[in-house]
Formats: sequence, C-alpha cells, structure tokens
Amino acid sequence: MSDARPQSPVGETSSSAEDALIASRRAKADKLRARGENPFANDVVPRAGGTTVDIADLRERAKSARGDDGKYTEDAVKAATKDAVFHIRGRVIAFRSTGGLSFLRLRDRTGEVQLLISEASMGEAYARLEEIDLGDIVESEGTLTASKRGELSIEPSRVRILTKALRPPPEKWHGLQDVETRYRQRYVDLVANPHVAEVFRARSYIVRATRKVFDETGFLEVETPTMHTLIGGAAAKPFNTHHNALDMQLFMRIAPELYLKRLLVGGLERVYEIGRCYRNEGISTRHNPEFTMLEYYWAYATYAELMDFTEKMLRAIDAELARAMPEAQARWSAERPFTFEEPFARVPMNEAVRSAAKATKVAAWEAAVEKDGAQSGGRGLVALLNGMGDFGGSMKEWSKSSPRAKAIDWGNLRKGWMKCENDGERLFALYEYLSEPFLTEDYKASDGKRSLPVFVMDYPFETSPLARRNDARPDLVDRFELFVHGRELCNAFSELNDPDDQAERFREQVRKKAAGAEETMDFDEDYIRALEQGMPPAAGFGMGMDRLTMMLTNSPSIRDVVLFPLLRKETT
Repeated sequence: MSDARPQSPVGETSSSAEDALIASRRAKADKLRARGENPFANDVVPRAGGTTVDIADLRERAKSARGDDGKYTEDAVKAATKDAVFHIRGRVIAFRSTGGLSFLRLRDRTGEVQLLISEASMGEAYARLEEIDLGDIVESEGTLTASKRGELSIEPSRVRILTKALRPPPEKWHGLQDVETRYRQRYVDLVANPHVAEVFRARSYIVRATRKVFDETGFLEVETPTMHTLIGGAAAKPFNTHHNALDMQLFMRIAPELYLKRLLVGGLERVYEIGRCYRNEGISTRHNPEFTMLEYYWAYATYAELMDFTEKMLRAIDAELARAMPEAQARWSAERPFTFEEPFARVPMNEAVRSAAKATKVAAWEAAVEKDGAQSGGRGLVALLNGMGDFGGSMKEWSKSSPRAKAIDWGNLRKGWMKCENDGERLFALYEYLSEPFLTEDYKASDGKRSLPVFVMDYPFETSPLARRNDARPDLVDRFELFVHGRELCNAFSELNDPDDQAERFREQVRKKAAGAEETMDFDEDYIRALEQGMPPAAGFGMGMDRLTMMLTNSPSIRDVVLFPLLRKETT
C-alpha cells in the first residue's frame, strides 16, 4: 500500500494540533483499508434484515411510545415497533463512552437519533468504535429502544464507517462562528449550525411555493437569455463577458424584462421566470451582485390588480412554508417585526413625501405641502426648494425642528437633489431621504407594534423608463414598489406598450449615458420592433427571491440566504 498523501489544499491551517488530528484520522482510514474495508464506501444496504429509513420516519414509527413528558420507555418502544430492525445512515455529531456503553448521535437530512451501543451486544466489534471520529458518516442497523433517560435510541447489531472525515469539525460542532469562514466553508457551516441548514431548506420551499402560485394562476414558466448584446430591463451597471465563437462582447443580464415582454407580443399572455441576474454594483447586507429574480408579465392586468395579487401571493407562499416547516415558520412569524395579517398600506409617492415633510415639523415645509391642498403635497415641497436654489445654508436650522428632522441624512439629500435634472427626479429624491427611511415608523399595524408592508405607488415618469404613463396624470406612471419593514421587496408597473413613447425614453437613456451616467439602458431597436407588432396592455412585476427569503426567515444579511456568496480570495 502506498504511503503517498495528497498535498495540503491552499489555505489549510498550519496548526500542529490540527495536523496531528488529521494524521490520526488518516491512520484510522489506513487501518480500515488494511482490514479490507473501504473508508469511502458506496455499498450502503441493510445486512441484518433491516428496513432502510430516514430518522424522521424512525421517530414517526415510535411516536405512540412517547409520553406526555416527551420521554420514551423501553417497553413502550418495543411494543410500538414490535422489535423491527431498522437501517439508518448519518453523520456522527456526538460521541461518548462510559464503561461498556457508547452513545453516538447521528444526524441525517430529517433529524437526529442516538445509537446506544453496548459491548455485550456488539462483542468484538465494539472495540472498532475507537476508529470512529466526530464528523464520520456511518450506517447502523438495529432495533429501537429507550435509554435510561427516556431518549429514543437504536440498539445496533452493527455500526460501519461509510465515509471517514479526514478533517476534524469545529469544536463540539459549535466552534464555527467567524462570519467569513462560515460563508467560505458553507459545507461546514451547514453542519455546525443547524439553523443555517433550516434557512436554506426554507428557501427551497419558498421557491417551490412561488412556482405553485403562478402555475395555479395559469402562468407559463419560461427561460430567457442570460447573456445579452444590449443593456436593458433595469437601470444598473452590468458585468461584461465575451463570446469567443461569435467574437461578440456581451453583458450578463441585469433583468429578463424585455425578453419576457417580447413573449407577450408572441401571444404567451402570462409568463414568469425565476432565474439568475447580475449587477456589477456594491455589496451590502441587502445587495449581492449575483441574485435570483422572479419576474412575471400578465396581459390585460393593471398595476392595481398586481397589488391585490401580490398580497395574496405573499400570504400563500408563507402559508406553504408553514405547512412544510411548521415549527420553524411559527418561530420566524412570531419574531417578525411586520405582519401580513392586515391589508397592506397603499401610498402615492406624492402623498408619502407630504406626510414625511409634515412629520419633520419644519414650518416652511408644512406650509408648502398644504399650499394647494391635494394638488400640492410633495410637489409643493419641490417647488419651495426649487425657489431656494442650493438650500444647504438652511439645513442646520431645519434639522432643529424635531427629532424626525434631526434624523434625516441631510448631506446626501442635498447631494442627491443637486444631481437631479427635473422635478420628477427631485420628488423621487425627497421620497428617498424623507420618507423611505421612516416607513416602518409611519405605517403601523393596528397593534401599533409591528409595521405594515407599504406599496409606494404612482412614480414620476422621469424615473421609470419602462412604465406606462397614467392616463389622468401623464406626469406619473402606474408603478409601485413594495417595502416590507423598510426593505424594498419588489417593483411593478403597468407596461408601456406605445413603441414611439418607448423609443423616446430609450433616447433619453442614451443621452444620459453620453453625459456620463453609468446606470442607464441602451436603445433596443429589436424591442421597439416587437412593440410595433402590438403588445397587449399588461402589467409586470420583479422580486428578488433572496430578499423574499430574508424577509420570511428574519435573516439579517443577503449572504445568509445565498449558499455560496462571492468572497475575496483567501490570503495565505
């Protein structure tokens, strides 16, 4: 047998203690080989007449033997299972011995169970337990019993190593706390921190539930290109790539929107896609350059109907999560600072700025937003500030008006305002700094404790190059964004299907790009040609599945719901 060892992987710790543990584990693997056993076996079948089951199934079969105190007795377990033999597989997460007894705790994808191993029943094979380490994957076959402490246990006739773990796990499986190490070594994180695996199971159920909602509403799931020749579908900076065979410079898609709307032209009246998108932007707790997007387009629907559908959709997804993971969902739901149980708030942007301005107690602002009654609102504040030019000299005095005024990010508000080219952009800037940061304070559920989800609607047309103008107010578009406890979750609008209007807005995007703006779209001639074929009136919607998972599982960072987030290279 060769003594050659594989080279240590890049970044492996040089700790002499860990090196010694790895050497010990390799020696045990060699011992198995010398005995004719494979430490990386793949012949996992019952060998003592047992039935292969998951651990959750094992517990289900013994549930009648569980007392009101949650404990089991040996006689009750034996009566419930009639001495049936069970075969299970899993990872060793705990191991202790005392006298002629050893206790191994195994975990599989469905749960955990204890192996109660006695020297008397195992005979000579009992001595081989010393070859088992924490982290090893083993199989066991035996009957169900109960320990003296009332814990459901398997009393095995055999235990066999299936996979020898050559590297030791974190201390007591709870030693992996460093955030970057957790993200980088997710394979260890999932085992060391069971709540992490719980979140990713939830993510899978959430995606499945989302598909169920759309499939049952008559939508067709489709796939569209992820490499584009033009930048379109959203205002964002793309990643560049190159197609060698065609010698073409391409962009990784920032949104599937324009392709999905082409399908409406083609007669596929209800389409949706759940797929990866890429935006070459900053990284934060809410933003990841690579993310999963749901987009759907619904012919003959309006943005108002989409608001109704969004409420139903989110409640349905949460209900499916509750059915799939009742205990976890109940815990997450109880801890949420928001509620789905009441109708969501629906607030036009102009009104949101009006309310936010009044909350500052800045006297001039209060007068401006009420000057012309319902016709004024946020537009009145825009007019006031326009008349002042650079209002930087007034900010210090304004900030003293109230605690709310003091909390405003005045410096960035001024910077954002000075970059605006028109009143629509100015209204949006006021909303971003005066209203959006305070949505959780301003819109509460009836209990006064939890926040209400808020549809912010009726955006200025200058900020929405793909949305349809409102028929009664052409300075606005039929658009909404949904915020759940201050986090933007989705964006939707009645679609622009006038090819001439769309072409003009593309030209405005090109003009801005030429002036130095990075987050702009290109002029998509083929999309204009598609609209000229006739696209039915429709509404469209986009939502990040990562953010939805964050929201439903109370996860603080988007990296907590992305299995393998991109990280900088490890330093040696």
